[in-house]
Formats: sequence, C-alpha cells, structure tokens
Amino acid sequence: VLTFVFSEPLKRLSLCIYWVSLIFASVLRFYNISKNSKIERILLRKYYHLLAVLMFVPALIFQPKFLHLAFGAALAVFLVLEIMRVWRIWPLGQFIHQFMTAFTDHRDSDLLIVSHFSLLLGCALPIWMSSGFNDRPLAPFAGILSLGIGDTMASIVGYKYGVLRWSKTGKKTIEGTAAGITSVLAACSILLPLLASTGYIFTEHWFSLILAVTVSSLLEAYTTQLDNAFIPLIFYSHLCL
Repeated sequence: VLTFVFSEPLKRLSLCIYWVSLIFASVLRFYNISKNSKIERILLRKYYHLLAVLMFVPALIFQPKFLHLAFGAALAVFLVLEIMRVWRIWPLGQFIHQFMTAFTDHRDSDLLIVSHFSLLLGCALPIWMSSGFNDRPLAPFAGILSLGIGDTMASIVGYKYGVLRWSKTGKKTIEGTAAGITSVLAACSILLPLLASTGYIFTEHWFSLILAVTVSSLLEAYTTQLDNAFIPLIFYSHLCL
C-alpha cells in the first residue's frame, strides 16, 4: 500500500491531505450544528452526501485507482469504529457513540448504525464494478450522482418546498423527485464535457441517461425503505445498458 501511495506522492498525498482537511472541518461543523440547532436530522445527513461529492469526484476523475484502494481502507476503518462504538471501547467508544447518534434515523437499529456504511458502499460499488467500462464513463459516478446530488437535492427541496406527496402516508414529494432528477441531469451536462476533455471516448446517450435517472429517482420515491446502497446499483445498471 505504501509503495502504491508513494509511487505518485505529490498527487496521492495531496489528495489524502485534501480528504483529511474536509473530514476534520465537516465533523466539527456538522456536530456543532446537530447540538445547537433545530435542523432536521434528514438535512444534517444530506450534508455528508454533499461532502462525498466534494471528496470523491476529483479523485475519481484524476486518481481512480487510488480511490479504489481508499474505499477499501475506509470500509475497514468504519468497521473498526462501529465495533468500538457498540462495545464502548475506551478511549473513543463513548465519543463515537454520541457523535453517531446525532445523525441516526428510523433506518438505524438500537444496536447498529448502518447509514454511513450505506453511503460509502453506495458510492464505492459502482466504482468497484465499473473497471473496463471506459466507453461509459458515467457508470463509476452512479453512486456519487444519485446519492451525493440527486438524493440530497430531492430531500432539501422536498422538505422545504414540497407540497404534492407521492402517497398520503409517505413523506416523499413530487417536487423533491423533480429536483433530484433535474440536478443529476445538470451535473451530468457538466461532467460529460469534463470527462471528454480528459481523454475518455464514450458512447453515452442522453436517452439512456434520462431513463436511468428517472427510474432510479422514482424507485427511491416510491420505495421508502430501499437502502442507499441499492439506488446507485439501479442507476449503474441502466447506465451500462
């Protein structure tokens, strides 16, 4: 691992410093917000989705192989931290528990907190699965686009401005879904020319892209219990058709 990192030390160590700086600043900021404000937890959680966009998009464009490795390392760290939290292992167990419970919702059980695993795997699985799909450069971005941008904008717009609900018992709104679809398509319109400028040769068609975004967004709206890790896979599968 060290040999791989130091084979391109300037790029990869700079990326590590960038990641650590973002994580440190966000942990301090978001945790203080969670304690001192009345912002809904659902919106607090979406800040981490936006953080994933800031962290992973530059890495995926310029250092995709390093990002493959980093996701594996992050998953291992998450597992260790969750063990420390569940068993309250000194000295960080209690602090980790207090921090994590500030962002939990109905999808987390009393024992295990899985939301951060879902976000990480939702972003990582399309990247791990997409090796060799150079003609479909948006496929690795399926998790980042659907969770980091689409899901985040759908939640924010739906929470603040949503009026028309998809069902009488659900919280998902038509306005939120429309915002999610629009934001992902807007992000793709920026991302595709950027990827083309870096040398990608691709055959991505807007019809298949619109279909992928629409289907995954509607499934997310109608299936409230569908986990974060599955929506990107649905998006990914349509992008690869």
